[in-house]
Amino acid sequence: MLVAPSYKRKGLLSRNTTCFFCPEGGATLADKAEFKECLRLTWSQPYILQLVFSAGIGGLLFGYDTGVISGALLYIRDDFTAVEKSTVLRETIVSMAVAGAIVGAGFGGWMNDKFGRKPSILIADSLFLAGALIMALAPTPFVIIIGRIFVGLGVGMASMTAPLYISEASPARIRGALVSTNGLLITGGQFMAYLINLAFTKVKGTWRWMLGIAGLPAFIQFILMCMLPESPRWLYRQDRKEEAEAILRKIYPAAEVEEEIDSMRRSIEHEKQLEGSIGEQSLVGKLTKALSSKVVRRGLMAGVIAQVAQQFVGINTVMYYSPTIVQLAGFASNNTAMALSLITSGLNAIGSIVSMFFVDRAGRRRLMIISLVGIVLWLAVLGGTFLGAAHHAPPVSDLETRVFANQTCPEYSPSARWNCMNCLKAQSTCGFCAHGGNKLLPGACLAAGEASRRTCHAGNREFYTEGCPNNFGWLALVALGAYIVSYSPGMGTVPWIVNSEIYPLRFRGVCGGIAAVANWVSNLIVTQTFLSLTKALGTSATFFLFCAVSFFALVVVFFTVPETKGLQFEEVEKMLGEKDYKPWKRYRPDVSSKGRDIGLSVP
Repeated sequence: MLVAPSYKRKGLLSRNTTCFFCPEGGATLADKAEFKECLRLTWSQPYILQLVFSAGIGGLLFGYDTGVISGALLYIRDDFTAVEKSTVLRETIVSMAVAGAIVGAGFGGWMNDKFGRKPSILIADSLFLAGALIMALAPTPFVIIIGRIFVGLGVGMASMTAPLYISEASPARIRGALVSTNGLLITGGQFMAYLINLAFTKVKGTWRWMLGIAGLPAFIQFILMCMLPESPRWLYRQDRKEEAEAILRKIYPAAEVEEEIDSMRRSIEHEKQLEGSIGEQSLVGKLTKALSSKVVRRGLMAGVIAQVAQQFVGINTVMYYSPTIVQLAGFASNNTAMALSLITSGLNAIGSIVSMFFVDRAGRRRLMIISLVGIVLWLAVLGGTFLGAAHHAPPVSDLETRVFANQTCPEYSPSARWNCMNCLKAQSTCGFCAHGGNKLLPGACLAAGEASRRTCHAGNREFYTEGCPNNFGWLALVALGAYIVSYSPGMGTVPWIVNSEIYPLRFRGVCGGIAAVANWVSNLIVTQTFLSLTKALGTSATFFLFCAVSFFALVVVFFTVPETKGLQFEEVEKMLGEKDYKPWKRYRPDVSSKGRDIGLSVP
């Protein structure tokens, strides 16, 4: 799953928190009481709700873009022969948004510090709106890719600016709950994208509407943000104290304003002291000083491993290619594939909510390990299911194929004993036209294309271009859903939590930025290679490969990522600096009159 990262000011990108965190003092997860207080306060102070909702549209856009391309890709493939025949081109259309997001997040960090949160969100909206319009009007796949880059730039900026703006404009006691809404909007945006994809399947222009409609919420957010103020915290750092105080008076009850102003002043002074203690102001200087510390090296290893593992277990193959995977499981219809993909999106959203209630009870490390065990198990089941489906693929019948004499696959020969899988693997790009009475009976192998598809459908047959008809499809869907349930509450959110807690405060920006870039780059690698792997290795072998990688990640996470649950920043730093530091053992500080002693026990 995709949880929007945001990065600490003055670091590699910007402040490192997630949708669940209070930006000051660690990972403050919203609890039940905080959500109740949030409802009460937003009802009495509607200005807060206006701020949060307006900025939170950025999270909605992030989630929508993640989900919409998975369905739109099916129809882009049908409209452009080049896309139909080239898996690399399909991967590029999907992954260029991720590449753009890497640049957008880095540039957005600088924009946030230099010009403020509000201008950054406005620029992100402009980029997203431009990208949506370019894609909607695209005459060629190349122009779609240009639009995807624009959208990615906007997504990258919005993903780290929206949570930051919300956290800095929210009352401290409900900040965790309000920032959590951004995370829920991301998963909500993904679910909404699948619904919209389904709604436009019968409309002329299909994918153009799916991609173009994303410009509407971007336009709405642009208008709303024009009427809202800058972040009071950013204004205070720029010595525009009167403006900051005026905004705070709209957010806080009169009795609390002075206390909040004083708290913000002390917090910013402390932050500036930490920045000064680093000494070097350049990125290279900060990085060199950070890596000279054993504590930072250990923390960075754990943080980067958690982020890379989050992507290499294959989650974005599901989020970006979910309908395609459903078709690989043997469901030929685009409509059916998108309808069934709603299940994965809905389970992902539920998993994000579950994580909010269990991450402080179960612990970060334990939740990650349990999550990885489930991921390994269900990826193995997925691989086995696709292997069984391939072995039981219906044969190609010469008699059936002769019915479509002018559209036969160029590589098919009556003397060859082909089945559906052989047909789909043909170099000239062919499709399998299933038997009209029973899809598991021998069918025809035809050259892929719109003409062949129409001819096949005219005979009340299904035309398969990704997977073959089989009786294993529903088992694949169950395994896919179980994979999402295993992933979302653990590996979906915990890596961001670990990264918010494991670095010394003075180096949290640069280390969090490195880990975030590692996450985005890993995302790009997986997204750009998935379809090519399914063509080169086969679908079952691809999922077995992800299973093996996930098992390796489980072992590495077990031996490198410590438990940070319940520890203060100073205690985490002390734990990482111990001579006998072992990540798989629990650090338990005991408070006494002589200070803190260290106790180690297996969790």
